Amino acid sequence: MTTQRTDKKIPAHVAIIMDGNRRWAKARGLKEIEGHKRGVERIKELVKFAAKTGIKSVTFWAFSTENWSRSKSFLRDILWLFRHVLNERQDFFEELTQSGGEVHILGDISKFPKDIVKKINFYLREPGPKDKIIDVNIALNYGGRDELLRAFKKIVAKGYNASQITVDLINRYLDTAGQPDVDLMIRTGGERRTSGYLLWQLNYAELYFTKTYFPDFGTKEFKKALKDYAGRDRRFGGDSKRQKETPK
Repeated sequence: MTTQRTDKKIPAHVAIIMDGNRRWAKARGLKEIEGHKRGVERIKELVKFAAKTGIKSVTFWAFSTENWSRSKSFLRDILWLFRHVLNERQDFFEELTQSGGEVHILGDISKFPKDIVKKINFYLREPGPKDKIIDVNIALNYGGRDELLRAFKKIVAKGYNASQITVDLINRYLDTAGQPDVDLMIRTGGERRTSGYLLWQLNYAELYFTKTYFPDFGTKEFKKALKDYAGRDRRFGGDSKRQKETPK
């Protein structure tokens, strides 16, 4: 089951589509991979800020199920970056843990090369922080439809019949099991679509789109998104609070 919030001005779960890394690099005459490397540093910064702010979960979409169709050079570079972070940048995970973050992987990582899968599983076996503050989700080989398909297959494999299938049951078999639904989805880079991101969890999420490329999306930009969110009138299908407060 999803958890309930007490402070409605602070989103329980923020999901970010990290778009614009390659365009950021191209605009500076750099190799595309440099934009992704800069993005890795932004993840650490944003997690630290989110933990201090009171956000309970934050999700970063690092690689989609559709990304496999990109050029061979892109795939070569991005797999190099994954290996670099996993093998040589232990500080990446250490800093997340020191910030009170417990790392989770969303998606089907079995599609990645064996050495990457082995290293990811190694980090997932490591104990989380003693005083967990925030769940940090990294979506790898992730697609919203793929997640739902995998969840439904697990439910069927467990032998549940149609009358037993509920919203809470489906929540238990999602990649984000035990975490709150998304309150705020942020997409950087200027595009204005969700691209199948966290289809189930975005049910009543507020959407925030910014032209800022992800490598430039730091704490200052994050604060802007949170301020915008705090001013939203979230109705969840009910009447507007503003309408109720306005005398006829």
